[in-house]
Amino acid sequence: MVFPPSLLDARRVPGASPGAATSWAFPALLARDRPWSVTRGKVLGGSTTTNGGYFVRPRPEDADRWSSAGGASWSWDALLPHLRALECDLDLGTAPDHGSSGPVPVRRPALDHPVAAAFVDAAVGSGHRRVADLNAVGEGGIGAVPSNVVEGVRVNAGLAYVLPARARPNLTVVDRAHVHRVVVQDGVATGCVVERDGRLQTVTADEVVLAAGALGSAHLLVLSGIGPARELEALGVPVVHDAPVGGLSDHPQVVLSWRPRPGLPTVTGAWAPAALHTSPGGGPPSGDVEVLLSLLPLEALGGAGPVDPAAPLPLLLSSLAPVRGGRLQVRSTDPSNAPFLDLRYLRTSDDRQQLRLAVRAAVDVVTTPAFREVCDGLVDLDLRMLDDDDALDRWVADHLSTAFHTCGTAPFGEAADPHAVVAPDGRVHGVAGLRVADLSVLPTSPLRGPALTAVLVGEVVAASMT
Repeated sequence: MVFPPSLLDARRVPGASPGAATSWAFPALLARDRPWSVTRGKVLGGSTTTNGGYFVRPRPEDADRWSSAGGASWSWDALLPHLRALECDLDLGTAPDHGSSGPVPVRRPALDHPVAAAFVDAAVGSGHRRVADLNAVGEGGIGAVPSNVVEGVRVNAGLAYVLPARARPNLTVVDRAHVHRVVVQDGVATGCVVERDGRLQTVTADEVVLAAGALGSAHLLVLSGIGPARELEALGVPVVHDAPVGGLSDHPQVVLSWRPRPGLPTVTGAWAPAALHTSPGGGPPSGDVEVLLSLLPLEALGGAGPVDPAAPLPLLLSSLAPVRGGRLQVRSTDPSNAPFLDLRYLRTSDDRQQLRLAVRAAVDVVTTPAFREVCDGLVDLDLRMLDDDDALDRWVADHLSTAFHTCGTAPFGEAADPHAVVAPDGRVHGVAGLRVADLSVLPTSPLRGPALTAVLVGEVVAASMT
């Protein structure tokens, strides 16, 4: 009753439609001359309600980086019990490193569609190993994408966590309420100013926890006077606490389109059944790239209409390097005006090299005999570009998009760390009674898509509050 069928249907991606009523839209600049619109879920469960259902764990290498800033609570040994506790792995729940009784079901799709089967065979034929569990610790490879999807239903955080708790006397869910700012008095957060039905009201609390996502929480912090003092003064916002809010980390993406051969069956299951994770050139895991197979055309992902069987299909190629270089810029004190995102992709030679490697890794797969069984050629990539870095860089720039994996706008660290906004348990430095519990707190993006990691952050912060 809470979610319409269009939001539960995991065969589509509601967040792919920037104009949808269930999404916030943030104006962005990916790189020079590349404007974009970045969406986030505007509904119970946030972006877990509008994303693709991808539910892949971070890597131990991520924990190594995070624990260097956040201490032992962010080490892999400390995170693994939370990872097990949050999941009900319907395929591998009895395995030692997995869980079978958590709130979020995890399932891997059958790779029985001809395109999925050909993609896996082609990757293996290109020298990549087949992986039974992309959530296992180990090297990359090709395998089925773990998802929080059961029988075609996207089990978002609202379904998994909030709705089962509705009967608790200490929970009230208030919908259609827009938080304007946190109220801070004498260095203590005492509540929030909220607009509902056109009226402002102040909700008081002993403790305030922001979980509005890496974009929403950072926006609220700045509107509340917690952010870079110079930026706050320029906006005319009284400075409550000078803090380095607004830096960000994200994953750039390019789309490589190919033509399916006639006669392929209609897609009835997962839209993105398989992914390849690899470190081209034998690089370290920090250089990982992802090649995500989509069985739906881009124009069909966000809609509910019929799918053109002859339309080109995309491979979504992402650089998963944990690079921090973008910036969230609050330009107005009006809470309804979204911040601007300057993602600053392709700035360095390493940035450009990563995406060249991603394209070359994908082409190695789709040009194999196994994939040519289902593929009638690439749409607009001239294979001669693969031998010309400058030409390939221009192609990447023309096809650049984003994986929508923003993290790190209010990163954790010790109080003496000049880059830290919050403590490792989410408490905001310099303001008592205020925490952040979402992807804002990660110093850098994980080496995989962060949907599962967002839930993990909630678990870690919640455990620190009990």
